[in-house]
Amino acid sequence: MNTLVIGGTGFIGYRLVRRLAAAGHTVTCMDADPAAHSFNDAKDQVTSVRGDVGSFEDVMSVMATAKAEYVANLAYLIGSHHPPRAAMRVNILGMANCFEAARLLNVKRVVYAGSFAANGLQANYGERAVKEDDPVNPLDQYGRAKVTNEWQALDYIEKYGMSITGLRTSYITGRDKVRGSVGHARCITEPALGHPVTLPFRDIMQCVLHVDEVADLFARVLLAEKPAHRIYNTGGTTVSLGEIADIVRSFIPDASISFERESGARQGSATYLLDNRRLTSEFGIRFRPFRDQVLQVINDTRSRAGLPLLS
Repeated sequence: MNTLVIGGTGFIGYRLVRRLAAAGHTVTCMDADPAAHSFNDAKDQVTSVRGDVGSFEDVMSVMATAKAEYVANLAYLIGSHHPPRAAMRVNILGMANCFEAARLLNVKRVVYAGSFAANGLQANYGERAVKEDDPVNPLDQYGRAKVTNEWQALDYIEKYGMSITGLRTSYITGRDKVRGSVGHARCITEPALGHPVTLPFRDIMQCVLHVDEVADLFARVLLAEKPAHRIYNTGGTTVSLGEIADIVRSFIPDASISFERESGARQGSATYLLDNRRLTSEFGIRFRPFRDQVLQVINDTRSRAGLPLLS
């Protein structure tokens, strides 16, 4: 089975590529920086090429050469600080290029990275879990682009009957989380290296999920026979940064984690109660305990630094 992962050397992308290859698929990885991750150990199944998602010619050429049956688009500019034209080119035009090439080449399914940023603040919904069909309330450039992507997908579905599915990811953590919101990751990785870390608010709330779990979700949905819905919340564990710090200290008692303020951020937190029953019931998914996810980030960080692992 031939698959194409656009943004395939990124944070989620290279993990998805490796999962697909391990499952026996022939994978083409397209990225603006193909050298960001090496697939030399899987070169019989993975072809890594340079490509610009903002160029329809690049997307069409790579997708056609790959003879892709399934496509995942993970190429994105994270955050809301980008010049408007640059963000539009990658995040909006890039998604359109992916959908249009998939239409012309009769790709069986496209899965793309959505985001809980479409929902904005938890305060918009009260203290209840946000569902996929709730009204969206994006706050910024990034969230508005994610909402636009959902409309783009719906337009292609309604006009051409395509199979396109978006995963609204929550906060994703991991050793190499370095873009976007990184407080939850730094709360783990810095103490894992013996470094002190200071974060703004102890009570800021987040819905957090390890990147390995997210990559597995993309693989499952991408290869499913026929997903029942066009949008899924990934969900995760609802937790404050202070609670993450407490978990880290349970593994590293002398961890130096401090906060500039103990309270004041909960009311302004992005959506942290996310209803993911649509996903878990349809695909039979159960996430690992969050403590195990934190320990993995600690040990992945320590392993890369040549430090002994914790148990």
